Amino acid sequence: MAERTAKEGEEKYGDVEYADPKNKAYPVNSPSRVRAAWSYINMPKNAAKYPRNGVSLSSVKARIRSAAAKHGVHIGS
Repeated sequence: MAERTAKEGEEKYGDVEYADPKNKAYPVNSPSRVRAAWSYINMPKNAAKYPRNGVSLSSVKARIRSAAAKHGVHIGS
């Protein structure tokens, strides 16, 4: 299956905050999306895609953690 492009990500989710803003991946604009982003980024097949276009896995996880704190969502470490 082909990877989604940044344009496709924006078309699907709109103009929202992303944990990976360069690739428009992992929207984190609501508590449910923060939980979903954390779940998906920790799947080995998704984590293996990083580094991607200059974006590191650790920076994506850091942005998800930050969004979780902002939305009052408890996620594991």
